[in-house]
Amino acid sequence: MKVVSVVGARPQFVKLAPIAKAASAAGIEHVIVHTGQHYDPMLSDVFFDDLGIPAPDVHLGVGSGSHGVQTGSMLGALDAVFDEHAPDWVLVYGDTNSTLAAAVSAVKLHYPLAHLEAGLRSFNRRMPEEHNRVLTDHAADVCLAPTEVAMGHLASEGLAERSELVGDVMTDVLFQVRDSVAGTPSALVEELGLTPGEFHVATIHRAENTDDPTRLAEIAAALSSLEHPVILLAHPRVVAKAAAHGIELTQGSLIAHAPLAYPDLIAAVLASRGVVTDSGGLQKEAFLLRVPCTTVRPETEWVETVDLGWNVLANTSDEIAAAVSRPAPQPTDAAPYGDGRAAERVIDELLRRAG
Repeated sequence: MKVVSVVGARPQFVKLAPIAKAASAAGIEHVIVHTGQHYDPMLSDVFFDDLGIPAPDVHLGVGSGSHGVQTGSMLGALDAVFDEHAPDWVLVYGDTNSTLAAAVSAVKLHYPLAHLEAGLRSFNRRMPEEHNRVLTDHAADVCLAPTEVAMGHLASEGLAERSELVGDVMTDVLFQVRDSVAGTPSALVEELGLTPGEFHVATIHRAENTDDPTRLAEIAAALSSLEHPVILLAHPRVVAKAAAHGIELTQGSLIAHAPLAYPDLIAAVLASRGVVTDSGGLQKEAFLLRVPCTTVRPETEWVETVDLGWNVLANTSDEIAAAVSRPAPQPTDAAPYGDGRAAERVIDELLRRAG
């Protein structure tokens, strides 16, 4: 069996790592296509090195652009890639433009499509990610769901027969990396002279928080006014947006810093007092590490993190300040995202359905 994985952004590289390992263990031919959606080395190449992922077989080098330009460029390039490799499965990950482009290409060319992380819903149709994930689920031949909640969403949309609960592959790799960095000092703590347990790790990147300069300035001001240092791991796109509008990303308690390699990120989160983010992946990683999270969004796909008290949604400055200073959550041994063996189930399911 041959599987072509299409990835292009940091969370997808994390998800790819255990899939690549499970595919190799099963003796499956696995072709990795990197669209180049994230083109900064700290958001791309370094993840392959740090997570032990084989180098991409194909690199499209698409880079940035509007949603239409970026998605169209990927779509045009992927047709030829899929025809060259003639896969038994095209495997797409999450909710990015890379996922949507690969889904459209695979369906048009009649290659079976599997969607990893299927069934997540924010129910906010203003989010580009929501369009991508809904369209991909309805195009897919098999929807590989990470949670029972996701399975419920798929069933309510009439997709139950093509859906399978496999667990969350990010849990697989997170547990491995967590164990590998345990007891190792955080490089970020040492670099910035931080006190463990007395700083926050932050990431802000979603369009609704960064494209409007007034909104970006509001978030920066809110983070800068917090009691403890906030280390903002700033995507190059966010740095450029802030610079264009004269917004200081290092002010007060707020300290801008380049993105971290994944093991360094996990070590930094473990050493922190909490996470502030609008990233879906980091919300879940914080929960799995049992680190409190404040999510700067009006909704989240990872409702389990909120229901269990480890994540709070906050939008205004006052809400962010209140959420960050809240008491520690109640301990829990709940495992809504699986047992760390999701990638094996994904490969088993693809083999089974390939027949």
